[in-house]
Amino acid sequence: MKKEETRKNQYRYSEDADDQNQNNDQEFSSEQQKQITESGSVTTKNNGHTVHCLTIIGQIEGHYILPSQNKTTKYEHVIPQIVAVEEDPQIDGLLMLLNTVGGDVEAGLALAELVAGMKKPTVSLVLGGGHSIGVPLAVAAKRSFIAESASMTIHPVRMNGLVLGIPQTLEYFQRMQDRITNFVIQNSNISKERFMTLAMNTQELVMDVGTVLDGPDAVEEGLIDSLGSLSDAMDCLDRMIEKEKRKRKPKTEAVKAHTKKKSN
Repeated sequence: MKKEETRKNQYRYSEDADDQNQNNDQEFSSEQQKQITESGSVTTKNNGHTVHCLTIIGQIEGHYILPSQNKTTKYEHVIPQIVAVEEDPQIDGLLMLLNTVGGDVEAGLALAELVAGMKKPTVSLVLGGGHSIGVPLAVAAKRSFIAESASMTIHPVRMNGLVLGIPQTLEYFQRMQDRITNFVIQNSNISKERFMTLAMNTQELVMDVGTVLDGPDAVEEGLIDSLGSLSDAMDCLDRMIEKEKRKRKPKTEAVKAHTKKKSN
């Protein structure tokens, strides 16, 4: 009788554990759906790693609200996400997916600087397009990928609205362009001279100055690290996370040993 009761209890405990795991999975799935709906981002778990996926899509909205029909990425929504990823000990790395036409220069640079300043592993993947201020965002990650069918437009900084035709305005434009150029060359393998040559090209765009690079050309120019798809970007991020964990492991063990020695 006792054996039979023990078996029943074990079976019940097993069922309870399965129910608990199923509930946890459902809660996690529900949380993912909420994340996607509210912020266009998601946190996923696989192979023992937790990765936050951040999407930069449409037009990057800065200090002014864009028309409601525009697809936008609001920088005031993205900044807290990046900070949370860096500070959350449960998140191991950041995957940034880009399909953007560009947008507000200072907002885009602010996001790019945040990503470039992260200690955690970061990987970017350009899908469709990473144009204009999307270029600094793409190169801000520690490792960058671009789909073969994607493209990137490099052009000088522009401004809409009333512009005063005075030397101070030209000086302001030049300084803003230097900020973008310097960030890109510091975070990629393209030279300043080559970047400016591409940006000032007058032979390619009908209504503008600049150059459109497709995926292979962006890699050949040294702007992006590698051609690849989502699986390539994820594999790279997994390797970077594993490397980072191995690097931290000796430090953690040393701290534990020191703590144990002090307690003894």
